[in-house]
Amino acid sequence: HPVDGAWAVRFFLPWAEEARISFKPRLSESAAPGACEVVEAVKLRPEGFFEAVLPADGTSAPPSLYRLQIRTHYGETFEVYDPYAFPCVLTEFDLYLMGEGRHYDTYQKLGAHLITLAGVRGVQFAVWAPSARRVSVVGDFNRWDGRVHPMRSRGSSGIWEIFIPELAEGAIYKFEIIGPEGDMLPLKADPYAFRSELRPNTGSIVADLETYQWSDADWLFERSGTNSFESPVSIYEVHLGSWRRVPEDHHRWLTYHELADQLIPYVKELGYTHIELLPVMEHPYDGSWGYQTLGYFAATSRYGSPAEFMEFVDRCHRAGIGVILDWTPAHFPRDTHGLAQFDGSHLYEHADPRQGAHPDWGTLVYNYGRNEVQNYLISNALFWLDKYHIDGLRVDAVASMLYLDYSRKPGEWIPNQLGGRENLQAIEFLKRMNEVVHGKFPGILTVAEESTAWPAVSRPTYLGGLGFSFKWNMGWMNDTL
Repeated sequence: HPVDGAWAVRFFLPWAEEARISFKPRLSESAAPGACEVVEAVKLRPEGFFEAVLPADGTSAPPSLYRLQIRTHYGETFEVYDPYAFPCVLTEFDLYLMGEGRHYDTYQKLGAHLITLAGVRGVQFAVWAPSARRVSVVGDFNRWDGRVHPMRSRGSSGIWEIFIPELAEGAIYKFEIIGPEGDMLPLKADPYAFRSELRPNTGSIVADLETYQWSDADWLFERSGTNSFESPVSIYEVHLGSWRRVPEDHHRWLTYHELADQLIPYVKELGYTHIELLPVMEHPYDGSWGYQTLGYFAATSRYGSPAEFMEFVDRCHRAGIGVILDWTPAHFPRDTHGLAQFDGSHLYEHADPRQGAHPDWGTLVYNYGRNEVQNYLISNALFWLDKYHIDGLRVDAVASMLYLDYSRKPGEWIPNQLGGRENLQAIEFLKRMNEVVHGKFPGILTVAEESTAWPAVSRPTYLGGLGFSFKWNMGWMNDTL
């Protein structure tokens, strides 16, 4: 911050006893190459608030980068970059598109991303929490103290962001949120986390999804030109945690690698063209089989790492087997570290329980009327098709999305603006989702688990349908397409 012709650097570290600022002076005849200048910081508040005034050198700008040299109360010393010396990453155009609900690759922007900013490697965090008074990233790297890394508010967009330099893959983190009434909420997992801790732990994990070397280019090329209505489709549906166990090793699950070794040849021998996986997205409760999804962008850690799941899909493709994922955009669980009242308000869910509470499953229903919520779900669908090369999505519980009175008695639901029972916002979401995913990934399948008399489920949207490739009807003796 400019002060009286100089520059003041202020920072808060509650465990620091003493601090200094280290920076490279601007090039001059008197400055030795590589030399650093050090300025003592004054402790203005005993809680750990410091200020250092950097000498003016006749230029209009402060040092581009500087480091904080810290000595703790216990005599430990360390040196870090100041996160607030780095610029914001998200552009105004990003924020505009997110607000409109048309930023379909938000998985590239929100969440935790390993990037290099101003020549420094670190992690960029961003999260949507419009009703929050403060949002901070917390983890072992800051002793889970939300005062250390408050995120920058990006105004009316409701987006908060911060770049934490020198943080690496594998860091465990959550968001500490002060709600609209000034109360601290339970720590929240990242809605866009690419990896999560194995239950009962609930932390999000920084993960790099760009390192795996895929070898299925021929499969993807051929898929893009496939007419699924003229091609054989025979699907083997499986829950990875139940298909086979290892009894001699405490009855543990198979890993993604072991599943590739055993499941793929089994399915191939039986003549199936596709494997349909019950939800592999992270979920806290084993008994839900994944249908109560909480970590929508995280392949479950039960069976291994993201790269190991990528290898599983890759090996399926090399064996000529497509992979379909069950996907649950109809509802989500109430776990306090999840999406429920994420920023202290009903952000992802409806506030009125007649719209926002699912009577059968004890879960919460998405508010499809919010642009950002539709964008979150469409972005998630695209994410699995993009980053994991998935060949299709079977959308679970579509019937519960289409009808406002689904499993509700009179007086327990709210009619739409036309007085009917159809969920017009959910219908628009399903159409939009199908248009976007089929437009971006030709040849993939979308399948609706919908067993009512709803018309034109698999008719194209431009002909008045919902746009699904197929309809999965539970009313048959066997699961069929």
